[in-house]
Amino acid sequence: MAAVTETKNYKLNHTMIRVKDPKESVKFYEFLGMKLLKKLEFPEAKFDLYFLGYDAPRAVSHGNKLFDREGLIELTHNYGTENDPSYKVNNGNREPDRGFGHTCISVDNLQAACKRIEDAGYRFQKKLTDGRMRHIAFVLDPDDYWVEVIGQKPLEETENAKETDVTTYRMNHTMIRVKDAEKSLKFYQEVMGMTLVRTAENASAGFNLYFLSYPGAQGLPAKGQGTADREGLLELTWNYGTEKDEAFSYHDGNRADREGRQGFGHICVSVDNLEAACQRFEDLKVNWKKRLSDGRMKNVAFVLDPDGYWVEIVQNERFSGKDNF
Repeated sequence: MAAVTETKNYKLNHTMIRVKDPKESVKFYEFLGMKLLKKLEFPEAKFDLYFLGYDAPRAVSHGNKLFDREGLIELTHNYGTENDPSYKVNNGNREPDRGFGHTCISVDNLQAACKRIEDAGYRFQKKLTDGRMRHIAFVLDPDDYWVEVIGQKPLEETENAKETDVTTYRMNHTMIRVKDAEKSLKFYQEVMGMTLVRTAENASAGFNLYFLSYPGAQGLPAKGQGTADREGLLELTWNYGTEKDEAFSYHDGNRADREGRQGFGHICVSVDNLEAACQRFEDLKVNWKKRLSDGRMKNVAFVLDPDGYWVEIVQNERFSGKDNF
């Protein structure tokens, strides 16, 4: 293992969300073309973890070790929630407890992909025909988390396509809302080592979108190059003026909201050298949720971003030569 750490080796590995019924959630994400890559069971703590991602031969991370990938979904199931009729998650989009926004998959033929999802009986937050933005849709997973669906090709090019191939899909990005864009961009670029690859300014609607990425297997996109064919991006949504309101804050998904719900848990970055990376974060004076030395699990750490979202730090097995679990 390298004696130092280099952020060019880092990957945005996964996004963790809590789910009520893992059977229904795994079924949904497998319908979207993902594969259950690993299940970790912790019966003594009464929870299981399910890691899903795209793994077809043409997938970017095909065949890689679990933490040598980008764009995975981690489902956390706490035993018994599937039998509790009152259990609900915070999906991050309900007022007043907003924060996490959505995950996003990119597909080959957008119209055909959305029809396939609708024909299977899954519900939509927004269909392609709803509203002004006809190039994006939002499907709801079994817990009402939003999954954005975007096309890898121009909308006009796919309007007559009748088929869709899930082996071409990618888990493109995860979106979180941020209070102060300047502070968050500084954190994710200077501390986490990501690169800002695209900015979408929407002044008329009062918000901006910022897309950040690690080089990963695809390398960073060239200036002006699209990002729909990529995986493992982070999207920051900034609504104008929130940074000026001292009382304003977003919900991090981990503390109980006003109805006692949790939902989104964290994003996870895998690194080349876990100890060296954590020392680098220590030197940069990050806010910690959990250092490596805290608690029983000595192979994971959690850093807090400016909005209090948890960023898990784990070892990429490609650099250590051994599995984490």
